[in-house]
Amino acid sequence: MTSTPTAGARPDEVRRHNRTALLRRLHIEGPTTRAELATELGLNRSTIKALVDGLAETGIVEERVPRARSGAGRPSLLVLPQPLAAVVLAVDIKVEHVAMALVGLGGEMLGRNSWNLRGRAREPDEVITHVIESARVLADELHARMIAVGVSVPGVVRRSDGFVHEAPNLGWTEVALGDRLGAALGMPIRIGNDAEIAALAEHLRGVARGAKDAVYVSADIGVGAGVISDGSTLRGTLGYIGELGHMVVNPSGRRCHCGARGCWETEVGELALCRALELPEGSPRGAVVAELRALAAEPAEADRKLAEFGEWLVLGLGNIVNAFSPELVVLGDLFTSLPVRLVTRVGDEVGRRSLVSRAIGGTRILSSTMGADSKLVGAAELAFEPVLDTV
Repeated sequence: MTSTPTAGARPDEVRRHNRTALLRRLHIEGPTTRAELATELGLNRSTIKALVDGLAETGIVEERVPRARSGAGRPSLLVLPQPLAAVVLAVDIKVEHVAMALVGLGGEMLGRNSWNLRGRAREPDEVITHVIESARVLADELHARMIAVGVSVPGVVRRSDGFVHEAPNLGWTEVALGDRLGAALGMPIRIGNDAEIAALAEHLRGVARGAKDAVYVSADIGVGAGVISDGSTLRGTLGYIGELGHMVVNPSGRRCHCGARGCWETEVGELALCRALELPEGSPRGAVVAELRALAAEPAEADRKLAEFGEWLVLGLGNIVNAFSPELVVLGDLFTSLPVRLVTRVGDEVGRRSLVSRAIGGTRILSSTMGADSKLVGAAELAFEPVLDTV
């Protein structure tokens, strides 16, 4: 969606605004024709022609005859973004491994790398050094010039400068991640909480596409959330938002690593799933996922093992719906492996018990379909946000 330039804007400001709107449309929605761009952006055809011609001259877009033709007459040319015209680095720092990719204009992943985090490799200095070295190698291999960096971190991150106040499951505290990466790579760095970044990915390119109000909730070792409100990421004071895994739901429950007792993630996080599935705490992620998938074929056994887990999931999601009034809740990471039967029942119960859900006619609860790349995609979009008007 694009906004209308304010009255009294200078012609160059109007051109820049229209150019950015057109680029963003192509970047997110993909190739289209000049006529469709004119209709969608509310601009006349001569303006679109001038914008497309200018972008084509600088190699940012190209026009091409579509492969599939329909009807008689001369086909309309497609306007395509050129991936190498603007390349960003996306980094997803998880508790057990790091993934990174160079992503071109239009969202195409041009190259990627990943490595596991064990022992000293998890320390901030080691992670930062490896990210810097790997970024340079990727850029050299692809002959690409990076223009910005987006980073996903499983912790409390200050949006203004990428300062990681705390990432408990990584064992990080007070890490100036943004300043250190920015100084080494010499380009704009944007860093966000991993669930917030995944929410952005789902909103732009996933199952929450088109939803103005949505919440993304993911279970890894911890539980995090990202909120889309009126079409924009809700960020809170200094960017510290989304720690919904630490809302207390069971005051007499287990001690959480954050120091509180009975946080939601102690009841629905990975360790809680292990207990529910009668697996040893700390079992490999693959074993947890395999057990969940096996239960999909055994409804009675799934109901027995996951009954209490499901109740805690309902309680937390109901609180989230009452607090944020989303039209959609997206379940990510480990939650995507839950049996469909359980997710359906949880959705029905949230709809029945939540005052807000009843008032708005129901809240959909869907599993993410983006797989392991959701936070890489979100990190890339975070990096692209401020640079599309400077390409």
